[in-house]
Amino acid sequence: MKARIKWLENVAFLAETESGHSLVMDGSPESGGRNLGPRPMETVLIGTGACSAYDVVHILKKGREPITDCVVELVAERAPTDPKVFTSIHVHFIVSGIGLNPAKVERAIKLSAEVYCSASAMLAKTAKITHDFEIVPTPVNT
Repeated sequence: MKARIKWLENVAFLAETESGHSLVMDGSPESGGRNLGPRPMETVLIGTGACSAYDVVHILKKGREPITDCVVELVAERAPTDPKVFTSIHVHFIVSGIGLNPAKVERAIKLSAEVYCSASAMLAKTAKITHDFEIVPTPVNT
C-alpha cells in the first residue's frame, strides 16, 4: 500500500491514496489551519471505525443475516502530552436489520475486534478499546 501527502499551506495537507482517492486534512484555526478538512488524528479514528464497520457488515452478510444498516459511533481520549496517542476508544455499533440475531451481531463485532480489524489491532497497543452495540429493527413492509 502506498500513499502520498502533499503540503498545501500552513498546516493543510492533501493525502492521495494508491487507489486514486484524495482527502484534505487541516489543523484548527488555533494551530494555524483554516479548518479545510479533518485533523490527521480524526482520520485515524474514523479509519478505525470504518475498518471495523466493514468487517461487521461483511461477516453478517456472509452469515446471511438480514442487515440493512450499520452506523459506528466512536469516542476517544488522548494522552495529555506528546505524542498524544489514543489512550481509550469506545466503539458503539448501531446495527439495523429484519430479525437480526443479537448473538451473531456480537460475534461479528468480536471477530472484527480480535481477528480482522488491523487498525484496531494497531491502536490497541496504546488504547483500551471497548465495544457495545444496539440493534434497531427495520420494519417489514406490509
